[in-house]
Amino acid sequence: MPGTMNDDEVAKWLKARAIPLNGLKPGAGTADLASFRVALDGVRVVGLGEATHGTREFFLIRHRLLEFLVEELGFTTLAVEASASASRAVDDYVQGGSGDPGEALAGLGFWTLHTVEMLAVVEWLRDHNRTASRKVRFVGIDPQHPAASLDALRAYLGDDAPGLLDPLASLAAKRLGVGPPLDRRIEADARRVEDFLAGVSVPDEAPAHARIVCQSADLASRPLRHPDPAQTVSVARDRYLADNVDLLLADPDAKVALWAHNGHVMAGSHSGGSVPTMGLHLRQRYGEAYYALGVLFGAGRFRARRPRFGKVDPATPPVAFRVPFVRRPTIVEARLATAHPGDHVIDLRSGPRPEAVARWLGEPLHMRGYGAVARRFTYKLSYMPTVLAEHFDGIAFVPETTASTPL
Repeated sequence: MPGTMNDDEVAKWLKARAIPLNGLKPGAGTADLASFRVALDGVRVVGLGEATHGTREFFLIRHRLLEFLVEELGFTTLAVEASASASRAVDDYVQGGSGDPGEALAGLGFWTLHTVEMLAVVEWLRDHNRTASRKVRFVGIDPQHPAASLDALRAYLGDDAPGLLDPLASLAAKRLGVGPPLDRRIEADARRVEDFLAGVSVPDEAPAHARIVCQSADLASRPLRHPDPAQTVSVARDRYLADNVDLLLADPDAKVALWAHNGHVMAGSHSGGSVPTMGLHLRQRYGEAYYALGVLFGAGRFRARRPRFGKVDPATPPVAFRVPFVRRPTIVEARLATAHPGDHVIDLRSGPRPEAVARWLGEPLHMRGYGAVARRFTYKLSYMPTVLAEHFDGIAFVPETTASTPL
């Protein structure tokens, strides 16, 4: 039967391209990833995705890939979907500074990163930097949670600009998606701070803090939904995520490992095609120097917050969810499970593609995708649409997962 033949061709192609991993334990060496080097030739930014924010194995596999990128390919920066403002405390620690790394991770403002697994990444970076000729940076790229930047600006300005920062105080406690948006005038108030700094003598990092506050003010005053999608939080947030990666690449020698959800690293659009992702911005700006690696799983547990009466209480701790393996042919994970029984990586970008494979990569498919929230009864039916040939350059697959471990 033609359909069966096509299925067999796709399975054969995936199996031939699968790069089996020698476990997920960090520190096991990078020899098993040696053949992946060819796929990353000329790449300056690798987007390392995740299908959920609360999966232990996603931290582990990205930790292993980070070791490979840093030790074998000379990557210089770990950029994370985390507070650009608060991440400076984590970076100070990985550069050899004092402080409590657990507290620094808590300060990032995302429960998703306040985990035992993320702490291990931070400790590895610190240990690596002790002897590295060029230290690896830890950088947040998300404008959310700007309290540390507001504090820094108050210290820089002192009595030079009384009252200039007062209209921005509400930004420190604002959480996207919680409560109504702030008045749009706050964005203009933030611009005034940026303009003021341009005319006075301040430390070099002051304009960077002002830029973060401007981005945060813009996001905090945008609605989650609007008849014009260009006015929404999502559109602006993904653009700012990409803009902040741009700043890292201003150094011609910089190479960035970028940790974010699959929905951000993918080189496409979401919300019905109306919201360009961070990955799409980076693809348009850097072409094949950007590599989008989706990280998927077959079945298992993950952590997420559960809404109550349609709303999410930020004080409510996340809970564990479990999803079974699904064998439907239009589900990407069902195909990947046939390539190799264990953890593996597959490059989708290079090499010849038989007609059946090209057709499969170019057709609408679905993959699992969960953010920080999952609904009690419908989460098992939650999938994100994808066209692999357009959205991803490679896939990492973990057959069975467990929930991340909170600190």
